[in-house]
Amino acid sequence: MFIDMSYIILVMPAVLFSLWASTKVNSTFQRYSGQQIRCGMTGSEAARMILNANGLRDVRIEHIAGNLTDHYDPSANVIRLSDSVYSGSTPAAIGVAAHECGHAVQHATGYFPIRIRTAIVPITNIGSQLAMPLILLGIIFSVSNPQLISLAYLGVVCFSLCAVFQLVTLPTEYNASSRAIAALEGCSRLTDDEIYGSKKVLNAAALTYVAALAVSIMQLLHLLLMVQRNDRN
Repeated sequence: MFIDMSYIILVMPAVLFSLWASTKVNSTFQRYSGQQIRCGMTGSEAARMILNANGLRDVRIEHIAGNLTDHYDPSANVIRLSDSVYSGSTPAAIGVAAHECGHAVQHATGYFPIRIRTAIVPITNIGSQLAMPLILLGIIFSVSNPQLISLAYLGVVCFSLCAVFQLVTLPTEYNASSRAIAALEGCSRLTDDEIYGSKKVLNAAALTYVAALAVSIMQLLHLLLMVQRNDRN
């Protein structure tokens, strides 16, 4: 029975870290969803306040079903907030809503990393679809024609685009959270404890992006080692 030790050593720790990060963000969100904002401000109200303060009155706020499905859609110029965030009056809801506003402000101000991320999305999607087929075909065909291992290396290059995307995403998400906290700190309606709760939620969420980058890099290294082994053989 074949055991891929490089996968176990490189990828598995990153996958476990990703699972832990996902669990942490959910538990932290649930914890601070159990505390109520004293002033009664909801996530949608906080979002409207932050957008207006940044001159983004044209950005709409909509409700979307689901749990933590919140996102900013630049193509439609709309922030969509999930069930517990849109009408929730908790530090968790306020923090998530403010974070999505941070992305809207990034797009409005031409924040460089988010411009790069938006530009490489089509290439990344194509690369992620071609990567594994190219790697598998390159390894299989190289048995009869060693030169065709170049297909596998091309597949590794395609997969590397996913790692680049995650790398660019990381500062984008951290910056959106920084903008969110700054906006909440500038709001006289929230207490220090409430802002602290929002910070904890956003910090936990940021770990999921660190984990995603770690998984992408480790998978990239694993695929490269796998192709190199077949190349030598």
